[in-house]
Amino acid sequence: MVEPMPSLNVLGGPLEPCSTAPLTGFFRDGHCNTCVEDRGSHTVCVVMTAEFLAFSKYVGNDLTTPRPELRFAGLKPGDSWCLCAVRFAQAHDEGCAPRVRLAATHARALEVLPLSVLSTYALG
Repeated sequence: MVEPMPSLNVLGGPLEPCSTAPLTGFFRDGHCNTCVEDRGSHTVCVVMTAEFLAFSKYVGNDLTTPRPELRFAGLKPGDSWCLCAVRFAQAHDEGCAPRVRLAATHARALEVLPLSVLSTYALG
């Protein structure tokens, strides 16, 4: 059985919801909850931008095309989504990282990204 890690955000508080429309998260529970089995560490709650979506598609992860067989409608600018921490780091390095909701970003993201980098992209 998959055991979720404690639901704490990068600020040390309770993990806030990221999005229920579209429904996001490794567990598809609207939160960026994670577990050992979540190898991608879908822990960074971001707000999608056209620039990031184009970048993601370019590097091989098309998040815009609907995939009905996976119950995935595709993302558009403005959608919130639990993004893989490594993909966020890659986008940061390329200068196209989206904005971050820190209170909805799981503390496990700090295994990949320092809080100072996440805070650079924090929404008010």
